[in-house]
Amino acid sequence: MLQKLYVFFRKETVLSIAVILALLSMFWVRPDKTYFTYIDFRTLGLLFCLMAIVAGLKAVGVFDILAKKLLMGTSGTVGVIRLLVLLCFFLSMVITNDVALITFVPLALIIVHKLPKELGNYWLLKIVAMQTIAANLGSMLTPIGNPQNLYLYARAGMSAAELITLMLPYSATALILLLIWIQVAAAKAPHVCGSEKDKTLLGFSDRKELNMEYLAAYLILFTICLLTVAHIIPYQIPLVLVLIYMLLRNRENISRVDYSLLATFIALFIFIGNLGRIPQFSSFLERIMAGRETLTAVLASQIMSNVPAALLLSGFTDNYRALIVGTNIGGLGTLIASMASLISFKYIAKENRNLKGKYLGIFTASNIIFMIFMLILYFFLR
Repeated sequence: MLQKLYVFFRKETVLSIAVILALLSMFWVRPDKTYFTYIDFRTLGLLFCLMAIVAGLKAVGVFDILAKKLLMGTSGTVGVIRLLVLLCFFLSMVITNDVALITFVPLALIIVHKLPKELGNYWLLKIVAMQTIAANLGSMLTPIGNPQNLYLYARAGMSAAELITLMLPYSATALILLLIWIQVAAAKAPHVCGSEKDKTLLGFSDRKELNMEYLAAYLILFTICLLTVAHIIPYQIPLVLVLIYMLLRNRENISRVDYSLLATFIALFIFIGNLGRIPQFSSFLERIMAGRETLTAVLASQIMSNVPAALLLSGFTDNYRALIVGTNIGGLGTLIASMASLISFKYIAKENRNLKGKYLGIFTASNIIFMIFMLILYFFLR
């Protein structure tokens, strides 16, 4: 039993900690009817719908086909590297940062292994670090790019245009920095004969044809979700439609939803709601944050990741714009600052466990550099 609990804790560390915190908080605030008011059902419903839809589109093979078509039209090693990074940056805005990494990091590893050995070794860790930063910084531009944006955007009552306007300077700067990084890395890359990309070596297997029914259905459902994000229709409509469609036509997709993330949200809602009912803690945190919401969010994200930080801090301030900026910048830094970053780390560990330390060094150094630039921009804009 203890062994199973240990394995579960290692696999679902954030969820486990969130549940432990929620249970501990119940000793100070006994469960009552008020607990139900803690939970933001709109955020949970939308998050479930978006995860189910993206999982459905991924299972159909939409992203694989898109990547194949784009890559086959790209020439040169640097061109392929650039495209793989930009795919993570731009698609994370609509399919979330974690899905972008799950989709395109394995593709990058396949392509890197088809390069000459010296060149492949040079790019292997760099491109995964680049893709991870690209996904984390690209996703911050839209309400649906990452969970904390979806939650804080709804909490603030902002329009999609307002959030995009708020985060556009940061995303644009991040894009420029990524392109500069790629060019600098390319200039230092070893020159190996035959290093240009041979389109016949990409090794894409022929996939079965797209299931047009699933594709059309999930695209329609995605459009309905966007209407909900824009506050045009209530969240119950896409939630009911997604559930009905999956139950009737695509039951296997139900198992592809990340329920641990939903459970983490619920546990943190309970923990934060209970903290808000403890006067001493509430007043202390409010004093700490006053006028320092963004920096507090950045620092908190480094030790608890940006999604829990957004949920925790939102209970003690109404300056949601500052929290949006802070939790998005806070996704940079440590490996756990954004939980999506762990996805890339796991791929590297699976690729070669001996590379974990070197990757962590490259990842941390590059994240700190990007964070410094983002914070400089923040102080300039403020």
